[in-house]
Amino acid sequence: MDTQRPFTILCLASEFKGIPFILEAKRQGCRVILVTPEAFAGHPWPWESIDLHFQMPDLHTQPNITYAVSYLARGNAIDRIVALDDYDVATAAALREHLRLPGLGESRVRHFRDKLAMRGAARRAGILAPEFTAVFNYDRLRDFMARVPPPWVLKPRFDAGAMGIRKLHDGERLWRTLDELGDQQSYYLLEQFVPGDVFHVDSLWWADAPVFAIASQYGAPPLAITQGGGIFNTRTLARDAEPGRTLLARNAELLRTLGLGQGVSHTEFIRAHADGRFYFLETAARVGGANIDRMVKAATDIELWGEAARIVVADLRGEAYQLPPHRDEHAGLIICLARQEYPDLSGYTDPEIVWRLDKPYHAGLLVASHSAARAAELLEQYNGRFAHDFLTHSPSRQQGRTTF
Repeated sequence: MDTQRPFTILCLASEFKGIPFILEAKRQGCRVILVTPEAFAGHPWPWESIDLHFQMPDLHTQPNITYAVSYLARGNAIDRIVALDDYDVATAAALREHLRLPGLGESRVRHFRDKLAMRGAARRAGILAPEFTAVFNYDRLRDFMARVPPPWVLKPRFDAGAMGIRKLHDGERLWRTLDELGDQQSYYLLEQFVPGDVFHVDSLWWADAPVFAIASQYGAPPLAITQGGGIFNTRTLARDAEPGRTLLARNAELLRTLGLGQGVSHTEFIRAHADGRFYFLETAARVGGANIDRMVKAATDIELWGEAARIVVADLRGEAYQLPPHRDEHAGLIICLARQEYPDLSGYTDPEIVWRLDKPYHAGLLVASHSAARAAELLEQYNGRFAHDFLTHSPSRQQGRTTF
């Protein structure tokens, strides 16, 4: 590799996100190429940190995206390809394979994109997960339904988070749903529905080991918010006490098994009401959405997007990555769809509030505190107030891939 020229990082962004990654990559002296869909080309990207911008109708149609990036490579020596959105993770892997670049390839990236692949790998390693089956063979589906009592959840293998998940209460409804899906049904898996409390672990990895990890607990499960509306909230947990300690250990075991190696991850677990055990739900090789990165930064000073860029640059330079000094405090995040176009949050005056969401038809706050109990207390208070002051269940405002 020619070390005399600046390294070039190509960023795929199907949505407007990952701004701190772009800023840090440029600050580290890299050239940044940004590829976006035409629909997001006019967003306020940090143009001063972007050397080349290329837009397409979408980033997922093959072979168009491969043709386009290969064309860019004629005049630009691309060193790394980075996905800034979950929907770009598989595309980035395919492009790395085509251009023979380092990073997660198509087979390994399935562990971080395909819910069926990640569950299969976890089960083979003895990691606890809800019972599941592929939607391939009908005899195996019937066996699953005979063994595992409903309700079940039918999950798209490649959608992000809780998007597209269907909760089913009987076999007749399942068969009808599969008929509706037709040839698309093999892109789903059927899973036991496990009632419980949902947690997430957000981590940075280097040399196949976690260099930073923080555990948090959702209020209502994301599936409940996505399908039924309501108020999204999450808060950080103490790392030296339960359940945070167990979650960090389970996350490390899982990501070693799946082979992340280096980079950033967002992993979700559920603690079942029935037996109190933690079950693996899903993981992703990207920064968590819904402004979780802001919450992590408020609690620790660690900017996950920025550190993800520093990990890429350290690898390019053949240097060891060093996590910067950080705090070990607490934060909580609350967001809901609002019935007002511009919700008035002026009545929320607690000194712990460090950020307010500025987005039409959304209300959101971020609090930070030295005390985990104080952050939890504020979220509990705000849940009731948000429900009274802002919350809407208008389905027209819940359309699209992401809510927050």
